[in-house]
Amino acid sequence: MFRRIFSKKNRVLLSELVRTDFKLRYQGSVLGYAWSLLQPLFFFLILYVVFTLLKVNKGIPHYSVYLLVGMVLWSFFREMTSGSITSIVGRGDLIRKIRIPRWIIILSSSFSAAISLVFNLVIILIFLAANHVGLSINDLWFFLIILEVYIFSLGIALYLSAAFVKYRDVSYIWDVIIQGGFYLTPIIYPLSKITNLTLQKFIMLNPISQSIQDARYAVVWRGTQTTSDTFAGGPYKFIPFGVVVVVFAAGLSYFRKQSKTFAEDL
Repeated sequence: MFRRIFSKKNRVLLSELVRTDFKLRYQGSVLGYAWSLLQPLFFFLILYVVFTLLKVNKGIPHYSVYLLVGMVLWSFFREMTSGSITSIVGRGDLIRKIRIPRWIIILSSSFSAAISLVFNLVIILIFLAANHVGLSINDLWFFLIILEVYIFSLGIALYLSAAFVKYRDVSYIWDVIIQGGFYLTPIIYPLSKITNLTLQKFIMLNPISQSIQDARYAVVWRGTQTTSDTFAGGPYKFIPFGVVVVVFAAGLSYFRKQSKTFAEDL
């Protein structure tokens, strides 16, 4: 089954869609692909200056890298989910004309976001070197954290893209969720600043919060509060991973069900 899904024909189609998506994203702009680096970097600099002045960084070693890691992972999540919402509708002409696996369209959108992530990871490496943060072979589990974010985001992307075909309000609702989620996720502030333990636990049930904190623990600062710390090492620390599995399975199931009528609904 795996060989059939990633047959040569599907791989060629996926490659072409990824190139097209990435080119169209920055078509007409003067700086082009550079915006995949500049946009999150400018936003990071603004937040870094503001929250340094507010002394939010007090007690956090290498705060610039600490903040950047959180922003890069959040940007990857946001780009994968928000960017996929209109993917099916945007490829409506292609879907009506030829028979192609619908999932390839969502996968191509996710790969475009992954390309931007690779560029941003280079920036993180530069900041790590500038801040003299040492890395070891044990830090390679950082890439497993990225895989977790990808699977979680892909599950949401599959659901949102399928739902948008029938319900165009989905994009507006998700924009609100993304804006609220940014401040409910410990990106610009350390989790320790939240004194209410119940609220801490609620925040850390979110796989993105858990991933960001684990990523910071892995490559920036071992004093970062993780899910294991928040739940005192109990079984509840595994809930975010369960959420990832459930969200991906539910998103895939809903997408497969709705994809049968995409051509008629578009």
